[in-house]
Amino acid sequence: MKAVGIIVEYNPFHNGHLYHLEETKKKTSADCVIAVMSGNFLQRGEPALVSKWARTNMALSAGVDLVVELPYVFAVQSAEMFASGAVALLDALHCAEICFGSESGEIDPFIEAVHTLQKRQQEYDMHIQQALKTGISYPQAITRAWKQLQIADIDLTKPNNILGFSYVKAIKEQNSSIIPRTVQRIASGYHDETFSHPFIASATSLRKTLSGSIEQLEHISPYIPSYTKHALEQYYSTYGTFHEWEHYFPLLKYRIMTMEENELQRMANVDEGLEYRFKQAIVEAETFSQFIHSIKTKRYTWTRLQRTCAHILTNFTKEQMAATKKPAYIRLLGMSENGRRYLQIVKKKLSLPLITNAARLHSDYIYEQEKKAVAAYTAIFPEPIRTNATKEEYATPPIYWRACK
Repeated sequence: MKAVGIIVEYNPFHNGHLYHLEETKKKTSADCVIAVMSGNFLQRGEPALVSKWARTNMALSAGVDLVVELPYVFAVQSAEMFASGAVALLDALHCAEICFGSESGEIDPFIEAVHTLQKRQQEYDMHIQQALKTGISYPQAITRAWKQLQIADIDLTKPNNILGFSYVKAIKEQNSSIIPRTVQRIASGYHDETFSHPFIASATSLRKTLSGSIEQLEHISPYIPSYTKHALEQYYSTYGTFHEWEHYFPLLKYRIMTMEENELQRMANVDEGLEYRFKQAIVEAETFSQFIHSIKTKRYTWTRLQRTCAHILTNFTKEQMAATKKPAYIRLLGMSENGRRYLQIVKKKLSLPLITNAARLHSDYIYEQEKKAVAAYTAIFPEPIRTNATKEEYATPPIYWRACK
């Protein structure tokens, strides 16, 4: 069986994701689709709208065959680290190809860019350092270096292009045999906050419309499959909320206000005196949005600051980040009957242990951080919902899709 890998967040799963999934199957003629999916906190430093289990159900409903978790230590990171962890997991699962969404829809510029960059790495790094000295953010510095070197015709101001480049780069650096492919995004941009198409909308606009409650669900119905709508309804009925940063702000404020500057400085991404800015701003801030606005600069983007806040909330340190090199296990979240058959074929060839019971991971340092992320994610629930939601992390077996029909 030939497997293709996709790297996703599905926050939530929408019609654009369905288009990507269907085009991936057409483009690769794969027998099995494997999704590496972020857990309860996402690449931009946000809590997921609903839990990984709810999003796994969405993925399986759509036709994904296997869903495995991208651990927190890779998921809530820059594009390079995010891609490195995801590609390593797909390589361990013997995926023949990866297919990602991009603004261009052409794979050759990504491959050319990676090859060129390898030859000019030292020059590229020098341009980035020079750009950073002007006070701009790291993503902006990369874009400037890219233009100065005229590496390839890829717009690196587009998030999906940045991730796509990082996937191809990770494949090359890991000497993987995976073949990269890409599908062109349609209709809406990654950060679009409004609806401009009759049935395709960005996840950003969907989350903004929902704004943490169920009342606006009908307004986003044209842009999501019926099973996504059902999963959202079911989640809200059980837990009484959709997750967003504002719900976590009291916890974050408590953390920052009760930590000394030297404790804050140990947290991942807290650099260049950022701990003092955090301590000063948190006293006056009444909302998460107000807090981020008060410390945001050209150098520190909203996304970077959100990731930093997630690390503070989950107690993820610089030391832990430095120790993170590559995945140590494959955490299976869900499978279809077809996915089960694929695992039977490749199980003995897997280069990482396949985990179906979280209890087996009690001493793994990557999973120790996952437990902290779960504790933070469920902390906004009242009891006994909070305890039950926390137990889900350890007690829920992989979702078997055939049994759910």
